[in-house]
Amino acid sequence: MKKHCVSLNKTGQFSEFFLDYIEGKESLKPFYAHQPTLESFKNAIKAKSFSQAKRDVLVETLKSQYKGIEVGDPVTANIESLGKQNTFSVTTGHQLNLFTGPLYFIYKIVSTINLAKKLAETYPDSNFVPVYWMASEDHDFDEINYFKLDGKKYQWNSEQTGAVGDFKLDSSFKEFLKSVSFAPDFFKEAYGSSQTLAEAVRKYVNHLFGDQGLVILDGQQPSLKEMFQEVIAQDFFGHQPFQEAQKTTERLEDLGYKSQIFPREINFFYLKDGIRERIEQHGEEFFVLNTDLKFTKSELKKQIASNPEFFSPNVVLRPLYQEMILPNLAYLGGPAEVIYWLQLKGIFDHFQVPFPVLLPRNFALLVSQPIRKKINQLGWANEDIFKSFTNWKKEFVLQESSLDIELTRQKEVISAIFDKKGEEAGELEESLKSAFEAGKVRSLKIIDQMSRKLRKAEERRLEIQINRALAVKEFINPGGSPQERVVNMMQFHLEDEKLIEKCLSCFDPLDFRMMVLDL
Repeated sequence: MKKHCVSLNKTGQFSEFFLDYIEGKESLKPFYAHQPTLESFKNAIKAKSFSQAKRDVLVETLKSQYKGIEVGDPVTANIESLGKQNTFSVTTGHQLNLFTGPLYFIYKIVSTINLAKKLAETYPDSNFVPVYWMASEDHDFDEINYFKLDGKKYQWNSEQTGAVGDFKLDSSFKEFLKSVSFAPDFFKEAYGSSQTLAEAVRKYVNHLFGDQGLVILDGQQPSLKEMFQEVIAQDFFGHQPFQEAQKTTERLEDLGYKSQIFPREINFFYLKDGIRERIEQHGEEFFVLNTDLKFTKSELKKQIASNPEFFSPNVVLRPLYQEMILPNLAYLGGPAEVIYWLQLKGIFDHFQVPFPVLLPRNFALLVSQPIRKKINQLGWANEDIFKSFTNWKKEFVLQESSLDIELTRQKEVISAIFDKKGEEAGELEESLKSAFEAGKVRSLKIIDQMSRKLRKAEERRLEIQINRALAVKEFINPGGSPQERVVNMMQFHLEDEKLIEKCLSCFDPLDFRMMVLDL
């Protein structure tokens, strides 16, 4: 796999907010604790204190969650290692996409694994465990119930509600599974032997990355939620997280940055028996939206004390929850994820929880041999791959045309004639000047029409090259979106089972450039 790198600011795929962060813009520095560099981990290690009691709970929880799953030595060793005071995690999180969903799911985990390896080399006195946080409590089923392969959408439709991790792999799923008979056996085994979506995802992710020691954590666990009870109570009864996030958000907006997430006074869902709905306070009572459930203040306090697992944090508090139950040093996410964490530092400070090193996951574009051939035939450099097709075509046709298809000289001559004669005619009669001006406009419109006809004729002559460019663009930007956000890993894995192995060898989690990888 040959690797080429392109600066992110030359791809047109990233916001100014995100680019400012990775480039270390001075005005953003108050919104995070550590620069996204290898050297920052020295201070991050010093700042992270994590009690032995929490470590013991974490290890026991992980062992419980892995029961019934064949686990290799690397994962077993890493779970045990998390019980030691010199072990830290580096984490990425993602939804429970079917069959891994878009490619960037794979890229997130590969980046996290490689970061753990790099840290182990740099800081040999400590151990580093890569963690995949399963977003099992998420309830947006429509975002995860499909994947795209070779331009076709494969979708599971279900009437189930609540947290997607609890969704049963029922008869409707078994029927959907028949439509993906081409899937590798490890996917079929994972789904076929599991009762729930979360169980299946754990199995296939473990198959793909278990030999790298990746530890998979499901935060929906009573033993873990107990560590979060204080935050749950403060959110409901004091709204401190909302106040802190709001202050930070307003400061960022004052700097001209758009909010990525929107804090609420209550940042929890009620999670139980197929329900995952927001909770709102009206007067002295707390209501679970779209249900008949409601609680008084005293009833809610009892629920938090006895069943904290019934309360699921939204995007504002999920990062804090993660950092409170893991000995974590870094979070790796996509562009939107990284910058929404910047809205949350005030919450971390309020609860005196160390803010992790924020790193973007690696970004990659996989290029097949036929597409690379087309790129070479077009004479494109790797940066050119990311240019607007419309702009490229306009420049290309103009450059390759044997004629002045824009008729620039002719427009100048006609404009000059009408302007000169209009001035002369205006001396005879004022209205004639306006008539000549109107005539100029009509004439230039006719010239523009002729120019468009010439351009269309040149485009027909250059049809082979234009279609070649279209094929490249559709491959790297299917449907107008970046490949890594659309295409499923099976599109490449079915032809090359060493795809992940090759990504592991190419990815550098501290190199913030787009990788163009020739297959």
